[in-house]
Amino acid sequence: MDGILTGKSALVTGGGRGIGAAIARALAGAGARVIVCGRTKPDLEALATEIGGRALVLDLLDRKATDEVIGAVGHVDVLINNAGAAESASLERTTDAMWDRIMELDATAPFRVTRALVPSMVKAGWGRVVNIASNAGVSGYGYTTAYCAAKHAMVGMTRGLAIDLARTGVTINALCPGWVATQMVEEAAERIAAKTGRSIEDAKTSLAAMTPQKRMIEPAEVAHAALMLCAHAARGIHGQTIVIDGGAVLK
Repeated sequence: MDGILTGKSALVTGGGRGIGAAIARALAGAGARVIVCGRTKPDLEALATEIGGRALVLDLLDRKATDEVIGAVGHVDVLINNAGAAESASLERTTDAMWDRIMELDATAPFRVTRALVPSMVKAGWGRVVNIASNAGVSGYGYTTAYCAAKHAMVGMTRGLAIDLARTGVTINALCPGWVATQMVEEAAERIAAKTGRSIEDAKTSLAAMTPQKRMIEPAEVAHAALMLCAHAARGIHGQTIVIDGGAVLK
């Protein structure tokens, strides 16, 4: 798929590391001019230098700043809504503040960025929106009520907007990874180890064991799917939720 995005521009939220960084590299490798945004300035700037792109420091929880930054970006052809967060807590420990924070970052912010940038794509007659959801958006996990609800909301947003955009030349889809070998998994393993007394490596093994393939998904696998959706030949893939978890939701 080399060169399929030559002359196109892309914005990747949460682009400084993990899945976002892998997608940014894939888009740049296909010829796109990539803007990466997020909260980790050193990571963003290092990646932007590596791929010849642009870095924007942005906290999507700050609506005013988001409106200003996204408003100044101008037209983009590809939007990757990747930024997100996961927190775990039992029902009684899921506070209003936690619920609001996760819903804002994982569902509301992607909607607001999409609302800001998609009209220009529609006017141009071509665009791609890829929402990085989670297999928690098509299933359920214990102690993650807010996260599951937010990712289900992202999947629902994808399906709803797909109807509105069906005849515009803009496609929108959701990728739903399982456990991916990123810093988020490291943090989850650390929390499991702290609560259970097991080693971090044992915790990682238990997470990998949730999939029939008994392994973590690599960020590059998610990036490959995102790039595939940008191809002209993928224009018929629209409003879909593509699960990338080694078969975990089939269990």
